[in-house]
Amino acid sequence: MMITSSVPKAAERLLNFVNASPTPFHAVQNAAQRLEKAGFSKLKEADSWDIKAGGKYYYTRNQSTFIAFTTSSNWKQGAGLSIVATHVDSPNLRIRPVSKRTKAGYLQVGIETYGGGIWHTWFDRDLSIAGRVITANKSGEFKTRLVKIDRPILRIPTLAIHLDRTVMDNFKFNKETEFVPILGLISEQLNATSTDTKDTRASSITENHHSALLQLLASELSVAPDEIHDFELQLYDTQPSQLGGIANEFIFSPRMDNQFSSFCALDALAALSSDSLAEGNVNCIALFNHEEVGSVSTTGADSNLIPSLLSRLSPTPELLAQSIAKSFLVSSDMTHGIHPNYMSQYEENHQPRLNGGVVIKTNANQRYATDAIGTFFVKKLIEKKGGKVQNYEVRNDMACGSTVGPHLSTIGLRTVDVGCPMLSMHSLRETAGTSDVQSYIDFFQSFFEGFAQLDARVTAE
Repeated sequence: MMITSSVPKAAERLLNFVNASPTPFHAVQNAAQRLEKAGFSKLKEADSWDIKAGGKYYYTRNQSTFIAFTTSSNWKQGAGLSIVATHVDSPNLRIRPVSKRTKAGYLQVGIETYGGGIWHTWFDRDLSIAGRVITANKSGEFKTRLVKIDRPILRIPTLAIHLDRTVMDNFKFNKETEFVPILGLISEQLNATSTDTKDTRASSITENHHSALLQLLASELSVAPDEIHDFELQLYDTQPSQLGGIANEFIFSPRMDNQFSSFCALDALAALSSDSLAEGNVNCIALFNHEEVGSVSTTGADSNLIPSLLSRLSPTPELLAQSIAKSFLVSSDMTHGIHPNYMSQYEENHQPRLNGGVVIKTNANQRYATDAIGTFFVKKLIEKKGGKVQNYEVRNDMACGSTVGPHLSTIGLRTVDVGCPMLSMHSLRETAGTSDVQSYIDFFQSFFEGFAQLDARVTAE
């Protein structure tokens, strides 16, 4: 039997995006670069805006949340928004403000867990660091710079089975004392050439972290170690996102939840033709931060980001009310694909298949914001592109996760929750479907191109 292994181009673009985006900071930077190439202009929240009909715009907040939108050629204040909302954060390990640890001759780095990760998957992986660093120059100016160390420098080793015979029966560990990454050996740091002098300034971090770590960052950024004033760094797996399966039907990757959705929204907006901008709603994507820890932050979905955008585009109470009534939000977050080894964990009639198309997510207790109207819109828009629709609901005897959808629906926006199916959600290495990438993009494009026209044919007051 001949096995075909052609790879959808959209899946290849997704791989490139994820491999270049180990942190939300990098994802936002890469999103901005992509849309600038597509003709989008950068706005700043602190400036006055002069929005034109037929325009393409984007802006960021704190380098970790990204908003982009297009206006139709007949746009005017009070128009509705067609919004795709996602998030770019994932469960990970963050380096502590004071990370310097040593034990038994090893250099260790103190970390804090972020979100609800499947933490045992981080053991015995080739890990590195990425994030943003605040540096100074000789003229006294400060700026943030992104960094990504492209080689393994950290590892969290498991204990040999010979020293714990129960590990195969019940692998448990203390996240504070037994989950500490190793950076190197103390002897190697002592033997290294060092120009360190004790810096007692309040802004100095030289006493908080191993000098070897600071020297590595300084070398990567071409600055002196004492020019590094602070950082936000997280660990990431150096094994790249890649294709897998007998016919390349899978994507084996970190951060599928939720960079998969974020990339597809970005790709759809970037590819909109000028004809698509002739009429209809303002088309918008919102890539939020901090969804994995509740969305309550200046860059999360529970912030004023979307209300502020609505207000700036429709600056009077009357126009704002009209805009909200005409708007619709698609909350886009990955969902649970059926697992062949654990089928009893799924409701028997709601078992999404990888590469089976976009999934509508429903929960009667409003953990998802979907209702019948939203379901109807999604089905009709996917049908327009010839796609397939799947459904997911959690079992009654299990807790249901949530998304940015319920948060944003409280603004008054009509909202539906969708996703694409995946396996091993919140593992360091997750699995998604290659064909679902294009299916997701097609749905978002159909939403941007046709929602306003479809909405005009529906009466539900």
